[in-house]
Amino acid sequence: MAGGKGTRMESNQEKLLHRHKKPIILHVIDALKDSECFSKVIAIPSPNAPKTKELLEQTDVEIINTPGNGYVSDLNQVLSSLDDHILVTSGDLPLLDGEIVKKIVALYNPRNVWKSIVVTKEFLDSLQISSNFLITFQEKQCFFTGISLVNAKKIKSLEQVKETHQILDDKRVAFNLNTKQDYKLLGLS
Repeated sequence: MAGGKGTRMESNQEKLLHRHKKPIILHVIDALKDSECFSKVIAIPSPNAPKTKELLEQTDVEIINTPGNGYVSDLNQVLSSLDDHILVTSGDLPLLDGEIVKKIVALYNPRNVWKSIVVTKEFLDSLQISSNFLITFQEKQCFFTGISLVNAKKIKSLEQVKETHQILDDKRVAFNLNTKQDYKLLGLS
C-alpha cells in the first residue's frame, strides 16, 4: 500500500519518499524482493501520492492504481480483483527486511482468510513509538503493524472476513513511520 497522504508527518514531502538511506517505500519493496517469497510485488498508489507513484514507475513492480478513498477502501478494491495468496504491507516500514518477511510468510495458513500481524503495546512503548488502532488480543493490548496475510481466494465480501491475529514483537515490523517523531526515532535506530 503506497497511496497515503501522510498528513500526520506534517511535511510537504510525501511520507513514503522520506529517506532512510533511500526512500522509505524502496526499503519495503527491497525487503519483499529479498525474501524471495513472491512471484511478483504489486504497489498500490493513489492520487494522494503522485510523486510516490512516479518513483514506483521507475521500479520493476506491478502497479495497481486506486482512487485514494482511504486505506481500507483502496485495499478492498484491489483484493476484490485478485484471486491469490497475498501478503499486504504498508509502504511505511523502513526497517522491514527479507528475513522478517520470510518469518511472516511462514505463519501463513490458507485456511485463515485474514491474519493481521500485531505488536504489543508494551513492546511499542519500549521503542517509544505510538500508534492508533488498539485491540485486545490474548489479553494483551496490541497494535496493527500494517501487515496481513490474506487468502483472497476465500474473500467474497470484506465485510464478512474473519480476521485472526499474530503477535510479532519485532522492531522491523513495529517501526511504522507515521509522524515527525517516528522519523526522528528512525535516525536513532
